[in-house]
Amino acid sequence: MRLSKIKLAGFKSFVDPTTIRFPSNLIGVVGPNGCGKSNVIDAVRWVMGESSAKHLRGDSMADVIFNGSSARKPVGTASIELIFDNSDGEAGGQYASFAEISARRVLSRDGTSNYFLNGARCRRKDITGLFLGTGLGPRSYAIIEQGMISRLIEAKPEELRMYLEEAAGISKYKERRRETETRIRHTRENLDRLNDLRDEVEKQIRHLQRQARTAERYREMKAEERRLEAELLVLRLAGLESEEATQKAALGERETGLQAAVAELRRVEAELEAARERHREDSEALNSIQGDYYRIGAEIARLEQASQHARELRQRQGQELEQADQGILDIRQHIDRDADLLADLNRALGTLGPELEAAREAEATSAEALRITEQAMQDWQAGWE
Repeated sequence: MRLSKIKLAGFKSFVDPTTIRFPSNLIGVVGPNGCGKSNVIDAVRWVMGESSAKHLRGDSMADVIFNGSSARKPVGTASIELIFDNSDGEAGGQYASFAEISARRVLSRDGTSNYFLNGARCRRKDITGLFLGTGLGPRSYAIIEQGMISRLIEAKPEELRMYLEEAAGISKYKERRRETETRIRHTRENLDRLNDLRDEVEKQIRHLQRQARTAERYREMKAEERRLEAELLVLRLAGLESEEATQKAALGERETGLQAAVAELRRVEAELEAARERHREDSEALNSIQGDYYRIGAEIARLEQASQHARELRQRQGQELEQADQGILDIRQHIDRDADLLADLNRALGTLGPELEAAREAEATSAEALRITEQAMQDWQAGWE
């Protein structure tokens, strides 16, 4: 079985769909640093089921998806497909009859990773199991990369043993043995659980048997109970029939007494109706008397209130009369004072009358002198001009 073709799309630097063909057993990939030579080896490891981002030179598994550049946008998925030539039939299992085997892995940015064998979806275990013993695998010796020789030389005995077993083709048998032991261990665990279940079921069966015996006893006792209840009902029926005859005789006597009581009840109802009529008349008379009583009481209250109001009015009028008498005395005192003041004013007026006349004459003389002076000033002003 030989690798014949690799199809890459969106994986690291291979953003565009790219196909690398291997027409012979000896192929060399050359180029400057950074051109993507190591990405080819990483692609093979990744399809083979590599789950460690560290071995793919990344921090997380999403780093294998093209993350964009200054000229290209990032992509959402990475897909790698390895196509093997199986014309020699070295692939074992159900794929031995296929002349060409395709292994493909697809990863999206949400972390979903899917594996496909010949276009059919499968598990990672199916791909690793297909290549067991062929030297191919995510970390096998068949993939020689930078530093691989040093790791082979410096490998620990356990690691070297794994490489030798893979080269000898016995790794697949060891893997099958490990899987068989795992299945045997699981089978033993299942047997232990079945034994536990069997013990538990036996306990439940014993418990159910006890319940069945109890149920059988209950059924027998229930039948006995029904028989005794039937006999008891027969005895009760006989007693009830005898009691029914006694009750019928007593019922006849009570019906006679009932008829007498009904007649007495009707007489009492007639008397009661007459008493109700009397009570109605008495109630009307009482209502009339109560109406007169309330009316007279209201009149008395009104008269008492009017009398109280008259007393209060008379008291206020007496106070107002006293205040009026006091006001008259004050007015008379003011009149006497005003009369004295008027007499004093008349006497002063008699004294100031001649003086007023003299002052008026002096005022007229002064006014005439002022007029003459102003005329003389105007004449002088005109003469000066």
